[in-house]
Amino acid sequence: MSSDSLIHSVAGAAGGIVAMTATYPLIFLSTRAAMETKKENKTTYQAVLDIIKREGIMGLYSGLQSSLLGIAVTNGVYYYFYERSKGVIVRSRSGSKGLSTLESILAGLIAGSATTIISNPIWVIQTSQAVSGMDAPIESAGTPPPKKLGIIETTTQILRTGGIAALWRGIGPALVLVVNPVLQYTVFEQLKNTLVRRRHARGVKGPLLSDWDYFFLGALSKLVATSATYPYIVVKSRLQAGHAHAQKYRSALHGLQTIVKEEGIEGLYKGASSKLLQSVLTAAILFAGQRRIYEMTKKAIAPVVSK
Repeated sequence: MSSDSLIHSVAGAAGGIVAMTATYPLIFLSTRAAMETKKENKTTYQAVLDIIKREGIMGLYSGLQSSLLGIAVTNGVYYYFYERSKGVIVRSRSGSKGLSTLESILAGLIAGSATTIISNPIWVIQTSQAVSGMDAPIESAGTPPPKKLGIIETTTQILRTGGIAALWRGIGPALVLVVNPVLQYTVFEQLKNTLVRRRHARGVKGPLLSDWDYFFLGALSKLVATSATYPYIVVKSRLQAGHAHAQKYRSALHGLQTIVKEEGIEGLYKGASSKLLQSVLTAAILFAGQRRIYEMTKKAIAPVVSK
């Protein structure tokens, strides 16, 4: 079971890297939008144009390296702890191999909490990279874009200005957002179990779920989870970036109340359109890719394990 959990972990990390690379500009735009105050609000189209003018086309990929590291660690740790927790729960009882709703929530809480604590420093670095340079003036054509800091330089800057504790900025709302993958995986498990039961009942032969099934189930489950938790994503992004407005947030809840007071309800949903699109596409690619990579990896190492 331990080796199986490790394969799930590797497959989850690899699938996450593929999904993140494909959708990163949308992550970047949603992060930038979450930083804006009401008077700075722009359309996604205008934000793209301004970023390209200020930072060049590669500006849309600021923070990609730390994001790839972050998604690999996040997904690897999450899948490992989720599969281990799932295995413990299933072995503790007899009957169906599927998880009930409460069991899915428990496994998700364990995996999500461990993942959040371990990976938070990486996302602080990524968010800091993504928002750096957003206040620089838009220069005329031919002017070189502002210099971007690498992972090590950004980390050094964060430590110099905020100390080691700064790497866990936003950990409060990040832990609250553990409910996001919990919702996602719970909805996914229940939809998957329902689909499998229906196909069993119809006497379907061969594989019961295709790559497209995983793609659409992953997309739908992430849409539900991100729609429900997006306001906390805004607060977390501001705290992790060291956003000036976020310095007065005494807690995640106080941050929500402050945003509503100063920016209105719409302030809680800055960047929601690009974030929802990115989240849904990433989850769809991840679920389909993780399954395929898992099967390929398990098949490849089967001869070695059997020796």
